Amino acid sequence: MLKLIGNEWLKLRTTRGFAILLAVQLVLITAGAAGPLSNMPLDQATTAIGAVAHVGLTSLIALVLGIVAVAGEYRHKTITDTYLGSPRRGRVVAAKLTLTTLAGFGLGAAGAVVSLAVTYGWLTAAGHSMPWSDAELWRTAAGGVVWNAAFAAIGVGIGALVRNLAVAVAGALAWLTLVEGVVGQLVGRDVTRYLPFSAGTAVGRIPASIADGLPQWGAAALLAGYAVLFAAAAIAFTTRQDVA
Repeated sequence: MLKLIGNEWLKLRTTRGFAILLAVQLVLITAGAAGPLSNMPLDQATTAIGAVAHVGLTSLIALVLGIVAVAGEYRHKTITDTYLGSPRRGRVVAAKLTLTTLAGFGLGAAGAVVSLAVTYGWLTAAGHSMPWSDAELWRTAAGGVVWNAAFAAIGVGIGALVRNLAVAVAGALAWLTLVEGVVGQLVGRDVTRYLPFSAGTAVGRIPASIADGLPQWGAAALLAGYAVLFAAAAIAFTTRQDVA
């Protein structure tokens, strides 16, 4: 198993995809943090917290990373060699899940560091102090990291189930950015707060989700459940389907 994880790590660090996604995420976090810092009172802790919350919102990048980890191999026809090197496909998917979840955690951690640094620099330059002692700041940063890791794992499951890379990415992003909103309009917040993106916003302490969303720990458990569900489905599907 460790050898398989090592193989996935080699793929991750020797291709440009991860570096590109990391760069895109950090740019988005920096740009996103500038929004509340430019438009909200800098002497309030909620402004800094709102800036740091963008770490979680960019978890869509981690989701894409997870999808590419599997569906990308189908697109580039390298999945056959991967399975020939390790015929036990379930172990291959498990290795991808493990490594990609850790990579998602890394994306989140890097994003948290950048968001905190940007926020600190902005506040300091404006003559204000960073609310380091505010527990909500750290809950938001930690929640964003967890959200990234969970979405990376979910992405692997989606990529294994929907092997067409373009369809998998487009479908996942459409669900998270559009479908959940439509469902919310039809059935109300009482249902949608249990859906993946809404659960993520509760984990990441997005202000709009705090009032009527799940508690952070409950949302984290729910996201973990989604990750396990997608992982189990991916392993079962992969072991029963031909490579095509």
